[in-house]
Amino acid sequence: MRLLFVLRKLIPWVLLLVVGGLAWRFLLAPVKNFLNPEKEPAVEVTHNTILTKIEEMGKLELVRFNFKDVVEYKKEVSQFLPDSKVALIVGGEAVGCIDLRQLQASDLQFIGDSVLHVSLPAPEICYYKIDHTQSKVFGKENTYFQDAELVDEGYKYAEANVKQAALNSGILQQTSVNAEKILKPMLESMTGRRVYLMPRQKMITPPVPKRR
Repeated sequence: MRLLFVLRKLIPWVLLLVVGGLAWRFLLAPVKNFLNPEKEPAVEVTHNTILTKIEEMGKLELVRFNFKDVVEYKKEVSQFLPDSKVALIVGGEAVGCIDLRQLQASDLQFIGDSVLHVSLPAPEICYYKIDHTQSKVFGKENTYFQDAELVDEGYKYAEANVKQAALNSGILQQTSVNAEKILKPMLESMTGRRVYLMPRQKMITPPVPKRR
């Protein structure tokens, strides 16, 4: 009888402990995780990557010209208002290259056992661009709430000027010089021949005489 009396006293406490444990697991544990930021939250990422374009890479970059320019871009607004003006410090670059995809079998002439003549495609500017990390706006006047538009126009003008500045500075000539320095020893090592590089001669179609 005494044992039954003890069990009756213990059973409610056992049930209370079980219910408390379940409550902790299903109710209080999420609250604890929320209050404790040390635990990393679960992250689910879904990728849907689509290949949109494949490009052949065959341009050998041989020289890079870096430029720094101070551009004052002025734009007429009205005959009754002062002109808008922005001043920019612009960093830019232009890269000269040779497109090796244009090489043909006829451009390679093996002479005897010791000489190779290579007719190279004409050097070109691969790309030119503004380096915005090296550029900034340092002055604006009378922009009439068109700051962004004027700055954008100024940068476009500066970018076009980078290409012209590179041409004026001899980037195409330097590309040819660097092709001689880089390609010649590489080809001589590969072929075991003396290599002579020369510009490809383009055939010009003679004009057709007018019929009388």
